Amino acid sequence: MSAEIAVRAALIAALRADGALTALVNGVHDGEPARAAVPYGFAGECIGADWGGKAMEGRELRLSVGLVAAADGAAGLAAMIARVDPVMQGLAAADGWRVASARLIRSRIARDGPAPANGWRAVVDYRVRVARDG
Repeated sequence: MSAEIAVRAALIAALRADGALTALVNGVHDGEPARAAVPYGFAGECIGADWGGKAMEGRELRLSVGLVAAADGAAGLAAMIARVDPVMQGLAAADGWRVASARLIRSRIARDGPAPANGWRAVVDYRVRVARDG
């Protein structure tokens, strides 16, 4: 299985398994849902590139986690964002791939449409380097 598919699936499972995060959201989705009750989270895109060496097959992945909250949910959004890093740091292995590192690249927060009626949206991007086991 490709690193992109394996690690993204492991990320979704880890986000869904985090009790502190699931207490804050109505669901964690595989991709942004067409319809969902806020607040929710989702695994966004995953971009892969070669990262390896002579004796090691590796991939460098860019993973995005999206979070959406209601208009009055800025504090809740902050709490959701705070849960992403512990989940990312806890990723260990995914279907034949070992996680070597997970680093925050950037995060962004914005109103989801014109204020004040619409909610908040955050996207948190990580660089995850993985090596093939075996």
